[in-house]
Amino acid sequence: MSSIPVGKGIPVDHVVDNTAEHPGERAPLVLNMHEFNDVTTTVCRVAESRRVPMAWYVAFVFSLGLLGFLGFCIAYLFATGVGVWGLNNPVMWAFDITNFVFWVGIGHAGTLISAILFLFRQKWRTGINRFAEAMTIFAVICAGIFPGIHVGRVWVIYWVFPIPNQMEMWPQFRSPLLWDVFAVSTYFTVSLLFWYTGMVPDLATLRDRARGKIRQIGYGLFALGWRGSNRHWHRYERAYLLLAALSTPLVLSVHSVVSFDFAVSQLPGWHTTIFPPYFVAGAIFSGFAMVVTLAVPARELFGLKDLITLRHLDNMNKIILVTGSMVGYAYSIEFFIAWYSGAMYEKFAFLNRAFGQYWWAYFIMVSCNVITPQLFWFKRIRTSIWGMFILSLIVNIGMWFERFVIIVSSLANDFLPTSWDVFIPTWVDIGTMIGSFGLFMTLFLLFCRYLPMIAMAEVKAVMPEADPHHDDHASDAKDEEGGANS
Repeated sequence: MSSIPVGKGIPVDHVVDNTAEHPGERAPLVLNMHEFNDVTTTVCRVAESRRVPMAWYVAFVFSLGLLGFLGFCIAYLFATGVGVWGLNNPVMWAFDITNFVFWVGIGHAGTLISAILFLFRQKWRTGINRFAEAMTIFAVICAGIFPGIHVGRVWVIYWVFPIPNQMEMWPQFRSPLLWDVFAVSTYFTVSLLFWYTGMVPDLATLRDRARGKIRQIGYGLFALGWRGSNRHWHRYERAYLLLAALSTPLVLSVHSVVSFDFAVSQLPGWHTTIFPPYFVAGAIFSGFAMVVTLAVPARELFGLKDLITLRHLDNMNKIILVTGSMVGYAYSIEFFIAWYSGAMYEKFAFLNRAFGQYWWAYFIMVSCNVITPQLFWFKRIRTSIWGMFILSLIVNIGMWFERFVIIVSSLANDFLPTSWDVFIPTWVDIGTMIGSFGLFMTLFLLFCRYLPMIAMAEVKAVMPEADPHHDDHASDAKDEEGGANS
């Protein structure tokens, strides 16, 4: 189907591209739908259908295979010890913490899209916020694996929690691991409540449409007795607003806390105050890239092009462009800080990043995170499905390498050349990393299959039909068109 821009005189039923800008006229965020029931049917048919596209089965089986491999790698790690990883002295942190920081960053965009854009009344969030929130939940689950398995003695993992030992001391508060426990657990809890609260009205819709008893009971249990009464809507909107207000500072604080794991150390390349804002910008950058990566195949596979429109994708690509430029600025300012500090160890750390033994990882990072997003200056690429999908994948690869460069290159060459060593990942390192993607995709595919991917109630609220004066406006426009034709 050819792309037809929105403009005056174009019937809404034929709109495909709604990214055109017309002064005094807002482009529609929901295309080719005139009734609320159209939205309900489009979203619910995925969960209600007995059959899903074959591509879903293929992806699910593949993801389950990767998930099984993750379980095998973790079991082998527990049975043998962390020596199965390629760790050495001084590189005691490598793929494990790299993956942890990467997945926490991925989980940022879901809450940002929902909470901050909701508070700023950005209506374009409604088509993408639901599965972006789900992405947050699943990414944090993936992130939570790595602090638990990297300590080696997993049977004493309770040491990372604020529990006094037999001497009534609290040594955990001296460890950044405890900060991660508080940050990640709080972020996961609030994000889960925010995601679930927003889904209650849609679960009630699935309950009312369900044909089998099992589905009715299942959806009804989680719908919490929702009847759609005025009192229910009032309390729902208040609770949703409060959770959005609570989630907003979490978006800025959680990855700042994660960055403190590095910034509070005395290691060159880590001990810098730029890390908190730098990590937050990078997390938003990678998170939005992952949302685009998931949204593009989801809208194609499940027929959601009229709800997740090119305008939604275009707006996210603009945010990727902005945050990618911020990340590029952070990369350059790090070299300035190292030079301006006058500390020879700091200067060496950054020169070694760019021209040392891990130079290839550094230039992959810069190419993917700084150069690639600049292509989004061109609207043709921002609105090209294949273009944005490939670029978003490249950004995610670059952000993983950013974590790798920060962690491994700084540890491998510290103060004493006699202790330098090169980290080489083993098959267990690589298998655990790949397996974490299997866990993420398995959870996401199950969500797409059995839960409403799009917030139906919120999408309906931004449609013209939700305006009580919509019929008046339509009749006025029709009269004006008739007068012009006469």
